[in-house]
Amino acid sequence: METPSVISLSKLLDEQEEKELIPALRDALQRASQQLDKDFREGRSAGDLLRARAALIDDLLRHAWGKMKLPSTQIALIAVGGYGRGELHPHSDIDLLILRAGDNEADNSRLENFLTLLWDLGLQIGHSVRSVDECITVAQDDITVLTNLIEARLLLGQQALLDAVAQGTQDTQMWPPETFFRAKLTEQEARHAKFGDTEYSLEPNVKGSPGGLRDLQLIGWLAQRHFGWRSAAELTDNQFLTEAEATTIIHGQEFLWRVRYALHMITRREEDRLLFDHQRELAKIWGFVDGDKLAVEQFMQLYYRWALALSQLNEVLMLSFDQAVLQAGTPDVVVDINSWFELRNGYISAKRDSIFEEFPGALLEVFLHAGNNPQALGIAAETIRLIRENRHRIDDEFRRNTQHKQMFIEVLRSNNRLTRQLRRMSRYGILGRYLPAYGKIVGQMQHDLFHSYTVDAHTLQVIENIRRFLKPENDERFPVTSRVARRLPKIELLYIAGLFHDIGKGRGGDHSELGAVDARNFCEEHGLGRRDTNLVEWLVRNHLFMSAVSQRKDISDPDVVQEFAQHVGDQHRLDYLFALTVADINGTNPKLWNAWRGSLLRQLYTESKRALRRGLENPVDKQEWIQETREAAAKLLEYRGFTDGELTTLWQERGEDYFLRERAEDIAWHTEAIAGHQDRNHPLVLVRNGVESSVANTTQIFIYARFDIGAFSRSCSRLEQLNLSIHDARIYHGRDGMSLDTYYVLDSSGESVDDVDRLRHITSYLSDKLSPETNTNSIPSRLTPRRVRSFQLDTETTMRVDPAREVSVLEVISLDRPGLLARIGEVFVEFGVICEAAKIQTLGERVEDVFFVTDLQRQPILDAALAERIQLSIRNKLDAQEAA
Repeated sequence: METPSVISLSKLLDEQEEKELIPALRDALQRASQQLDKDFREGRSAGDLLRARAALIDDLLRHAWGKMKLPSTQIALIAVGGYGRGELHPHSDIDLLILRAGDNEADNSRLENFLTLLWDLGLQIGHSVRSVDECITVAQDDITVLTNLIEARLLLGQQALLDAVAQGTQDTQMWPPETFFRAKLTEQEARHAKFGDTEYSLEPNVKGSPGGLRDLQLIGWLAQRHFGWRSAAELTDNQFLTEAEATTIIHGQEFLWRVRYALHMITRREEDRLLFDHQRELAKIWGFVDGDKLAVEQFMQLYYRWALALSQLNEVLMLSFDQAVLQAGTPDVVVDINSWFELRNGYISAKRDSIFEEFPGALLEVFLHAGNNPQALGIAAETIRLIRENRHRIDDEFRRNTQHKQMFIEVLRSNNRLTRQLRRMSRYGILGRYLPAYGKIVGQMQHDLFHSYTVDAHTLQVIENIRRFLKPENDERFPVTSRVARRLPKIELLYIAGLFHDIGKGRGGDHSELGAVDARNFCEEHGLGRRDTNLVEWLVRNHLFMSAVSQRKDISDPDVVQEFAQHVGDQHRLDYLFALTVADINGTNPKLWNAWRGSLLRQLYTESKRALRRGLENPVDKQEWIQETREAAAKLLEYRGFTDGELTTLWQERGEDYFLRERAEDIAWHTEAIAGHQDRNHPLVLVRNGVESSVANTTQIFIYARFDIGAFSRSCSRLEQLNLSIHDARIYHGRDGMSLDTYYVLDSSGESVDDVDRLRHITSYLSDKLSPETNTNSIPSRLTPRRVRSFQLDTETTMRVDPAREVSVLEVISLDRPGLLARIGEVFVEFGVICEAAKIQTLGERVEDVFFVTDLQRQPILDAALAERIQLSIRNKLDAQEAA
């Protein structure tokens, strides 16, 4: 590949001698930047471009220094940080240190003019002006300053000043090797935590995330500070890196440099975040096109694989530096494990380099020891290298070996640190070699806001969640799931189901079906019995079923529960499916799981358990259910002074559906308030917080008002203006012209509203805004959030008739945006559609909402042409909003 053009500042300026200095320099910078960007798009090395830009800025600073007539003695202009390394991205900060031996007022004025000139040119300057002693003092107190000085480079002035700083900050004077290493390691751990301790975040930071450029810089700082080594070649020569690892670092750094350069180039600012809209642009630059996978998913899989590879090298080198720095001079503590391994200073170490060649099965056995030996802190750096160098030995013959199969099952049965071992197996490439289908999902992202992790990271997170259910410290967060998981007879079957539940993604087709086939093959090949194999296969095939029923169907309906229980079949399957479902939702997106979703799953689990105990051949009698609910509500109201006659009068306008779907305590709450409400022309609004609500963990809003076909749209608008998100809506139209509407809402943060003052405000606001005088519709006009705007999703709708409930079921999948429910409500008004109930589900950037609707005669919408016109209007209205 050609070397990029040399950017000559003097040549650029000679052509414009007639211009003033600032316009001339600004024009020269612009033309140089255009040339470098052109070189980048033509595929020139990013490293060469960064060095060319740094050299250009060197020349510019020297030129400006001379123009300001600054002295060359008693002062030094120093490049520090990334600029000191000679690497400068298009919009990176230019970090400068000005060292002075004395204080001269004339020089002060010239320095101010020099820095003002640089700012006027639009350069991002970070600078400090210090004496040698001041610089040493600050470095003593601040390791970040010291780190910048490690890469200091003289641009102009006296070398002796920089030499004095170097002498005063060497490790014999401050920050000795052990202290420096621990501090930088702690710094890295804090940085990784800031970015979720994963290479696989949805919008990673190419500089700061695990596996990013900062991890490589840390290696350089430690090597230079302690050993004086400045290159990967020197690390290789001194056996801290293998040649293959050095090559990985060189190519990985070039890849990350290109990504960061591209981000700066397309955003025209310092931008290190791979935001969704930037990911699509970079996929085009890299030449990816949509196919079986989206172009953006292909690009991000490439990014994640490089980030993982560099993160692995960072891990190995940190372990090596730990041994070289922290353990230097101390005798090794060695504990024998078996003929293959020993515990050396707390880390499992291979006794000889040929171990995996002699016994390939040790590639699995090492993780079994790491998981079952409570004294093991981890695996030694050299042994990690041997594992990675020998993973190719896991081939078809290896996978057919009965002993190896048994060993893998034993890893899954480990009592201690199972998840950590599976993560190590994944990081070192062992899991992907042993399970080739797993290897295909490594680094595979799903370009949406719903899935926070790549498929492989999510899979391991699900298994970690299952492990959490078994630990007492998680009982408060998962009270029911923990009890259920602990009584599962074979927890390893749940691990296997978790390992395979998403393994079919990215292949086209239904991933649940593809994964079920893989799971069955695995179980049969690993000697699991027929019953266990059938269970694992069924779990993988149905792992989305319980979540879908709880969030998309009306689980207060006994028929829905009966249908679900029949599909599950027995308590054994129900327990396993419940635990897998909770683990899966929690492992998909940390923000997705909330108390509301948990309460839905617990309700479905509990009601299904009762149905199974009662016997599937003995479904609930609806009339009996209704009568029991009425009697329970009447008993509660008896203590509040109501007579049977009064209740008969108050309830005569209520349909059976009301007593079938509502709980006795809610009916009593509604009834008592309605009895005391005299002005039916004004709405009655009741609000209960999550503690008081009979439906756990939600804020419950009850509105009693005259029936109005536009009420649903207006209520949705008002609730959104209150920063509340609707998750469930139940609407009952009485024969007396009144409507009883219940909305289950959460704050936009996903929590119920418990603040008393805010609850009062909600009550008064809705009472006022839904009254006849002020009940005009006002759809929220807030902007769609940036992350959501990064996606394009055409609205999809379906409508079918549910003959059992005598309603039409409308499903809407669309991009989440302000005012969505209110706009759908406007379509209902336009076509004379009554919303009887709604189930609202937000999944990242999209919504999957279900509406149970009828016509004005309270009948299902049977006219197919009308149903299609309603759906077309919804699609057009929502997609037109997004286009606007």
